[in-house]
Amino acid sequence: MNKKTGFMVHAALLAAIYVVITVAFAPISYGPVQIRISEMLTVLPFFTPAAIPGLFIGALIANAYGGLGIIDVVVGSSATLIAALMTFKMKRKMLAPLPPVLVNAVIIGAMLSYLFQLPLLPTMIYVGLGQVVACYGLGYPFMMAIEKYGSRLWISKKDILNSSN
Repeated sequence: MNKKTGFMVHAALLAAIYVVITVAFAPISYGPVQIRISEMLTVLPFFTPAAIPGLFIGALIANAYGGLGIIDVVVGSSATLIAALMTFKMKRKMLAPLPPVLVNAVIIGAMLSYLFQLPLLPTMIYVGLGQVVACYGLGYPFMMAIEKYGSRLWISKKDILNSSN
């Protein structure tokens, strides 16, 4: 399989996994107080750029199921894209989960505050705490497992940057 095809396959698989996990845990994936388990996957851009479109598309589809309408599809998916791009740029593993925590706390917190007419700061804090659980509590151990067992499973940053295909 060439690198471009591999990239697209990885992105599609990550999108599908994100959607399945989000929808499977729907009662805690949506709403003003949430722990979106699928957000543990937001650490993956640290390892592979294929996670950037994969997470974006996964969030777009998952948010379409969430019931909050087009604002969640656009704003929520955009927050995921911004966080994924920032995670990709991280140089230190310990900091990789930080962009999804901060970006979602601010953007999703503000969106949910607006949609549910809730106080802004507490809503941002609740979203941020849910992100800490998902990204550091689940995502960071996931990163450790990937480093130990699974980095050969996808196309890495190095492969993409050194590719002429």
